[in-house]
Amino acid sequence: MATTDAPTDDTVIDRVSRGEILESPVEVSPGYRAELMRVLAVFVDSELAGTAGLVPFINSAPGLRERVTAARIVAEKFDHAQQVLDIMAPFGVNPTLYVRAHCWASRLDRDLDLGNRRIGGDKRLNVFHAPLEGWLDAIILNMLMGTAVATQLLDLVDSSYAPLRAVMAAIVAREAAHARSGETALAQAIGRHGTPSAAQGAVDYWFPRVVHTFGRADSQHFERSRALGLRRRTNAEGLNRWITDIHPRLSALGLSRPVGPA
Repeated sequence: MATTDAPTDDTVIDRVSRGEILESPVEVSPGYRAELMRVLAVFVDSELAGTAGLVPFINSAPGLRERVTAARIVAEKFDHAQQVLDIMAPFGVNPTLYVRAHCWASRLDRDLDLGNRRIGGDKRLNVFHAPLEGWLDAIILNMLMGTAVATQLLDLVDSSYAPLRAVMAAIVAREAAHARSGETALAQAIGRHGTPSAAQGAVDYWFPRVVHTFGRADSQHFERSRALGLRRRTNAEGLNRWITDIHPRLSALGLSRPVGPA
């Protein structure tokens, strides 16, 4: 829709409410740009931090096939980050400088539970501030977080920004495939151990941290993001969908989710 006036948040919200899709940066308002950049930065930073945490454990995989799968997951996550950085570039983001701006492998103390609190630095989800402790830990986080990411990104598949819609369906499909790979590797690991007890300990650690990635039930961002066409489901709706998905997967492996508010 051609216009001689700079877009305002109100005009963008009106267009989105009528089902219109924004095609390029010149069509977005300052508020839309800010919210879009926040959403995209959280995704990119989480992909980069998540892969940085996994890389040291690729050679801990029990066989070459598992190492190939883990390396492929890392490569595909890098590709996801690049695709989204390409969307951010027309807004003034330099992808090369962006990737070099933070130490993505940095981690905090494993016993520190950040909950929903945000900390300074990059915008990775808090779950990626916790360090991994081995191959079993890595595949469990991959399974839990992979299914969560596939759920969380569903809103972006039908977002109001066309360049994002163009890439997100394929990204969601690959993130779901990563989770299935983690599930397969976990089943094999439990078979080798002969008991799910070690895996259950890791599930107990990571599960509540993945729950926190869905955000606060009273999120101040949600209503604004929904009005701008960047969100559709509330944090609680996304969390419930994930739990409905992950619970039978855990049960099939002889595992249970920790008892808690979720």
